[in-house]
Amino acid sequence: MRLLIRRRHLASLLCGVFWLYAGVAYALPVAGAKDRYFTTTDGVRLHYLDAGPQGAPCIVLVPGWTMPAWIFAPQIRAFSRRFHVIAFDPRGQGQSEIAAGGYNQLRRGEDIGDLLKRLGQRPVVIVGWSLGVLDTLAYIHVAGDARIAGLVLIDNSVGENPPPQLQPQRYRSGPQLSLAASRRNFVAGMFQTRQSPAYLNALTAASLRLPEGDARALLEYQVPRSYWREAILGTDKPVLYVVRPHLGDQAEHLLADRPNTEIAIYPHAGHALFVDAAPRFNLLLGRFLLTDVWPPRSQSLSEIAGATP
Repeated sequence: MRLLIRRRHLASLLCGVFWLYAGVAYALPVAGAKDRYFTTTDGVRLHYLDAGPQGAPCIVLVPGWTMPAWIFAPQIRAFSRRFHVIAFDPRGQGQSEIAAGGYNQLRRGEDIGDLLKRLGQRPVVIVGWSLGVLDTLAYIHVAGDARIAGLVLIDNSVGENPPPQLQPQRYRSGPQLSLAASRRNFVAGMFQTRQSPAYLNALTAASLRLPEGDARALLEYQVPRSYWREAILGTDKPVLYVVRPHLGDQAEHLLADRPNTEIAIYPHAGHALFVDAAPRFNLLLGRFLLTDVWPPRSQSLSEIAGATP
């Protein structure tokens, strides 16, 4: 028992040392983006990055589990030249308040709705990644799609068959692994391309900001898989579904169920594929915006996406 207590004490100490090393860097600046805040209907102060022409068509970027808005830096830089780009920090993430509750699909969907009210009445394209896919579909499930011009859903299940093979243990600490080490492994595992130690440290520090209990609640939304499928099949707005091969069958079923869907498979990228394969992803997103959502525009795809076809 004494040895176990000492190990736990050591794990806590190592976590504290990690914070001294990396905690000050969890918010990396994105050139040209301004910090904005708003208060939700349940009184929580949330943060978002705001870049690009205010009157231009608007893209809203929603990150995944424990991740900050600035992970979308390649998209903010590329698309803010021609679009109004909003990168959202969900509650407890990035620079948003760590709320006492609300880490469930209903409240997280309502948070997106509160953000859209803040942005005015124009329809937006929501780009949701990982948990951001589910939060976006939760918003649509409750509020409908009147504020949506299009959806881009990145690398998460949408309730189609076959069910994904879940591995929640990847995200959690255990008796042999400190919380800091567990989150660091999770962050490193999101990429196939080499990322700098400073970048990985900053993402890990951002992930560690959310307490473990709240982070665990985000992995345990208490709804059936059909909840997500009903939401996506309930909208006729253009959808771009971008996934890795493990979700390829879901992508094919989604395309069969709603023809107004474009799918793309990324076999040579990690979970954060919009970082791993940023030029290709930006080109794909630019094409979707120009041809399916807001045609026509005079810019070339390469001008918007910062990539050469």
